[in-house]
This record gives sequence, C-alpha cells and structure tokens, in this order.
Amino acid sequence: LVFLIFNKMENSSEIVSFVLTAYGNVGDLKYLYFVIILFWYLFICVANTVLIVVIRVDRRLHEPMYILLCNLCVNEINISTSLYPLLLSQMFSDSHEVTLPWCFLQMCCMYTSAPAEFCSLAAMAYDRYISVCHPLHYNVIMNTERVFFMILLVWIYSFLSVILSFSFIFSLKFCGNNIENVYCDHQFLIGLSCSLSVHSFIADIFFVFVSIFIPFNLISVSYVKILAICRKTSTENKQKAVTTCTPQIVSVSNLFVGCIFQSIDSSVIVAQLPHETVATDPQSSCGLQLNSSRYNKAFEYIPLGIFWAL
Repeated sequence: LVFLIFNKMENSSEIVSFVLTAYGNVGDLKYLYFVIILFWYLFICVANTVLIVVIRVDRRLHEPMYILLCNLCVNEINISTSLYPLLLSQMFSDSHEVTLPWCFLQMCCMYTSAPAEFCSLAAMAYDRYISVCHPLHYNVIMNTERVFFMILLVWIYSFLSVILSFSFIFSLKFCGNNIENVYCDHQFLIGLSCSLSVHSFIADIFFVFVSIFIPFNLISVSYVKILAICRKTSTENKQKAVTTCTPQIVSVSNLFVGCIFQSIDSSVIVAQLPHETVATDPQSSCGLQLNSSRYNKAFEYIPLGIFWAL
C-alpha cells in the first residue's frame, strides 16, 4: 500500500525533493546544538528501551497494564526517531533537501504517533475499568493474547487514520518546494500545492476526530464508570479511587488540550510562522504524567531488570 502511494505521488508531481528553509545559519553553535539534540534523542531511546527490557525480563511485571506501558514506550521511540535523526542530519547539510518519499514517510510516522498514543491510553483505561468494575472476570477478559491483539489493533487503527486522512496529499501537484519548517508537515505541503481544496479542512477535522476525540471519549467513559462504582464503596476506597484517577484524568486532559491547540495552531497560522522555527517533539511538548503506584512499581524493578538483562 505504501509503495503504491509513493508511486502515485511521484507520478502526480514534478517536484522530486523539498528544501527545509527553517534551518538558519548558526555558525559554530551547530556543534553545540547537535550534541544537545543527540544526547536528548539517545536519552529518550535508552530510557524507554530500559523500561521495555525491565518489563520483559521481570515476570512480576507481566501484567496487561505494563504490556500496554511498553507500547507507549515504543510509540515514544517512534515519534522521536521520526523527528530527531533527520534534524541531526540536516544540521550539517548546506542544501537541507529531503526527498519526497522520506518527507512523506516522516510525516506519516509522526502523525501515526498521535492516535497510537491516545488509543494506547484508551486501552489502559479499559484495563482499569475491567479491573475495578469486573474484577472476577479480569483474568479472562484481559489475558495476554487479548492484550497483544489490542496493541495490534491500536497500530492498525493509527495507520489507517493517517492514510485515510491525508492520502489526498499524495496526488497534489506542487508549485514550490520550500518548506518553512525543520521537518515535513502536511500543512506546509498543502500550502505548496497549486490548488487548495476543501479536502484539507475535512481531512484535519476527520483526523482530529478519529485520532483524538474518539479515544479521549473512551478514556473519559471508562474513568467515569470507575468513579461511579467507587462511589458505592467505603470512604477509603473512594479516596483511593480519587487519588488514583484524578492525576491520570488531568494528565490525559492536558495531553488532549495540548494536541487540539497544536492542531489549530498549525492549521490556522501556519502561513504566518517565522523562518526561525523552534523544533519540538509533538508528543513531548504535551507530555503525559503517569502518577500511579502501578507505574512506580515498574521503576522500582529497574535495577533488578538491568541486572538480569546483562
């Protein structure tokens, strides 16, 4: 499918590469920036990889919640890898050119991370809902095979969301090749097309709806049902439920609002952005705080996990 899309893209446009014009001339400071960005990228990859290895080697962490947490770590590596390697390679380039296939591949990888993040969080909220509201059936419903099947569905859904939302871009004819950004973004690509259509607006609305609104509503419903069940229990359980759920609800809401504002900002004022654009990790810019004892438990096992991994 990807090959057919790239083939259609190359046949529909005479543009063979784009120029990322947001890279300014910073002189010798580029070496400092390179080291800082490289260190940050390696830190993200190592931290998430260590957590995945710890959960893999420690059988006490072979639970649905930690398996889903591994999927979040994989997604974090995905979004970072789709941004930082190209950013690092372009810092020492004089032309700052990127070919069409790589540009679209980067765009697809970056946009896939948004629905993957929210769908993974929705799966985790569903896990908590089953654990609290149907504890006797938890082991039957949330078995290992079903959890991995949920993860597979998360990535299939995320990939299809991007393809269905932005496939029209692959047939556009471009009248220019200068992207005023440090990475490929669909709004900038649409701005370079020879003719604008209503497809762009519809695609943005559709993508935000399927990748953010639907998973966020599922998360909200799960936590509302959890709190409703806990209201009927003792005061101690009520306090425990509020203490556990409130930070997660606030964090997910913060991520939701951040992504919505980022979508609005990129679509409304993209043409007004200055050349000196600051590169940020879209996922990290609206970071999620996972304040739960279940996550802290995983970090407590990190030294032991590293020992067994070595």
